[in-house]
Amino acid sequence: MNIQIISHQNAQQLSIEDPISIATLLETYKPPAYKKVFLAKVGSRYVDLQHLITEDCHIQLITSQDDEASMLQRDSFAYLLVKSVLNLHPNAKPIQYQTTDTGFYYDFAETPNFNEDHLNDISNGMQNIVQQKQPIVGRDVSLTDAIAYFGSENPLKSEHLKQYREQSESITTLFQPLDDSVNDIYLFPLVANTSFLPNFKITHVSGAYWQGDASQPMLQRIYVTCWATRKQLTDYLKQQEEAAKRDHRKLSQQLDLLHFDERAPGAVFWHAKGWKIFQLLTGYLRHQQEEAGYIEVNTPDVMDRELWEISGHWQNYKQQMFAVETPDEKTYALKPMSCPGAVCLYGHDLKSYRELPLKMAEFGKVHRYEPSGSLHGLMRVRHFTQDDAHIFCTKDQLLSECVSAIRLIYKIYQHFGFDNISIKVSTRPKNRIGSEQTWDFLEQTLIQSLQDIDIAYEVSEGEGAFYGPKIEFTLKDAIGREWQCGTIQVDLNLPERFDLSYINEDNQKQKPVMLHRAIFGSLERFIGILIEHYAGHLPFWLAPVQVMIITISEHQQIYAQQVLKQLQNLSLRVECDFGKDKLGYKIRKHTLQKVPFLLLIGEKELEESSVRVRTSKGMDLGLLQMDELEKFLRQAMVSQNEDR
Repeated sequence: MNIQIISHQNAQQLSIEDPISIATLLETYKPPAYKKVFLAKVGSRYVDLQHLITEDCHIQLITSQDDEASMLQRDSFAYLLVKSVLNLHPNAKPIQYQTTDTGFYYDFAETPNFNEDHLNDISNGMQNIVQQKQPIVGRDVSLTDAIAYFGSENPLKSEHLKQYREQSESITTLFQPLDDSVNDIYLFPLVANTSFLPNFKITHVSGAYWQGDASQPMLQRIYVTCWATRKQLTDYLKQQEEAAKRDHRKLSQQLDLLHFDERAPGAVFWHAKGWKIFQLLTGYLRHQQEEAGYIEVNTPDVMDRELWEISGHWQNYKQQMFAVETPDEKTYALKPMSCPGAVCLYGHDLKSYRELPLKMAEFGKVHRYEPSGSLHGLMRVRHFTQDDAHIFCTKDQLLSECVSAIRLIYKIYQHFGFDNISIKVSTRPKNRIGSEQTWDFLEQTLIQSLQDIDIAYEVSEGEGAFYGPKIEFTLKDAIGREWQCGTIQVDLNLPERFDLSYINEDNQKQKPVMLHRAIFGSLERFIGILIEHYAGHLPFWLAPVQVMIITISEHQQIYAQQVLKQLQNLSLRVECDFGKDKLGYKIRKHTLQKVPFLLLIGEKELEESSVRVRTSKGMDLGLLQMDELEKFLRQAMVSQNEDR
């Protein structure tokens, strides 16, 4: 056999006569860093180190230094958790696990209600197993055999495995550890021994109904973050600590922006300051869209069921829609998205090709039923505002309209300081409508639009909607977290369903192409992202209160009122604090409110017609005469307008 071993950009050619396991290969030929290898990739398939090489192949050795190492180890960390849980609670039933970008969670049945002490014991047990460097040996089993294996002993596990058979034909083999203390199955090969798994932390536990159904058994769900290196774990925990400080729910309370009420779950009660941010954000985007040639429209919040049946939402999205039957036996639904309304606007009269492209933007209030357990401040709500836009164009115009939409999206994100943007192109799924020729055209157009403006992208095969491919825009915030926000979706389905058309140059009817475009996605969610990105210190132009005037005593009130009027004449949002509290208390109070500039006025400032300027982050900018202050704040506004 001719074998090529690839390790850290080093390649080694071997000629071997007899079948050999990868573990034996490592011990015999000792390629670079061979003791740090925990998995291998043979051809396109990942395998454990017990895998037997029987034919010519390329073998890529995987260590903790590889970019994908953390992802490849997470199934093994799940094994480590199960082993510790079963050591402590032998009757527990491991049911299902799900890996995430930062670790995994695992659901167990027939366990006590895990508390902090239980989690500490489980964590200590995992650490002991790591220190013992226990070997992990397993075998490949078929999905069919795995389902039969668990049968009546662990029926929930068996039912869970059946779902894989329904969801994907690609899962043909699973990994079963040959470990008397662990009766479980994994979707991915496991590491050679437990010494490769020291970098983890159990974060919390929660209850989780089997299959998310409240009528089903309650399971115990343990969450674990885990990484290939100690530095990755440390960096993530620091990020989480910083994220807790930036939590928009906490800051929204502190800054008096909004609140939630259990009598209206998943809906925002905007306070005056929070609503001002909402209005400023809406006004900013409205201005940008008008400059880009959009017209703004508005469609009803409640529409007849028939409309949703034509669009396909009633058949595919009904469980997340709020619907009501009226006394005259009509069924209406609150709109979960604005697309059918935009279609009705377009189809109201016959369009000419001269009217295309037609760019319709809407700040549409939408309503979606999200399970109570999934609601999370502004990030996951039931009632929110989409910055939806729908572009109707000809096929010949599609490329230029995609390019224009991408440029606008980038311009707006960068204005908010989001310079690290990743792009994903989601292509045709298995279940789809339309010809292959149409899909080729749509996918190639999206990709060409990115290439024309030299933007890097990844392709996610099969993740497009059934009616068309899409581009997704993911932002990285100030502490490295990723947020998927904007989308551009190509749609030939709704124009077909609603029989939309335009008259072309030859006086013939043609179907338009429909582009769905969102930039913020949800304004509520984007405001939450901004609060956390800026840690509450919103940009000067977006701050609900831009300047706070603070007097030391009542003697300065008349002068402070004059300063207030001068600044209001500059169209600034200014307030005064004439309270009797001590100066230090006032400064702290408004610093915690993160007002961009505090103007302090005492006797000296009164005598010299000046103010002392202090920033929200505690920086003292010194004394400024009124003409200097106006110039300073005008410059702040000029910079803001140039950015915008």
